[in-house]
Amino acid sequence: MANNKQMLYTAEGYKVLTDELNYLKTTRREEIKEAIAVAKGFGDLSENAEYDEARNEQAKTEARIKELEELVANAVVVDETKLDTSVVSLGSLVTVYDVEEDEEITYSIVGSNEANPMEYKISDQSPIGKALMGAKAGDTVVIEVPYGTIHMEIKNVTRK
Repeated sequence: MANNKQMLYTAEGYKVLTDELNYLKTTRREEIKEAIAVAKGFGDLSENAEYDEARNEQAKTEARIKELEELVANAVVVDETKLDTSVVSLGSLVTVYDVEEDEEITYSIVGSNEANPMEYKISDQSPIGKALMGAKAGDTVVIEVPYGTIHMEIKNVTRK
């Protein structure tokens, strides 16, 4: 993931990132170190599945640490207190009425690395997120998505 592109984060998203990095660098590294030491005690390393598994886990953890360090180095935390709360922006909670589905949905607008559609956390770079950015309560946005066009009426814009 060698892109030196700055990524936007909410304060909450940045904390999740740094918490994972701290956990991996402290707790998880020690757990793996102990697993390797225990596995070495089982004897011949050439036929030692526990040792191989611990070394594989170590390699995966170190790769994730490197990835997280790069993300943290390029992170830009948006100061949500300075944003206009009447318009949709990063950190907004947006309640919309989906005309085609005849349902009301509340989305949380987050940076692309924080997105989790299953939790209704959508990226400011996603088709829906892009269309909502800058809109206000009362606006209707038309969004082109892979399966057609959707119309969303913005009911409410708040902060978390």
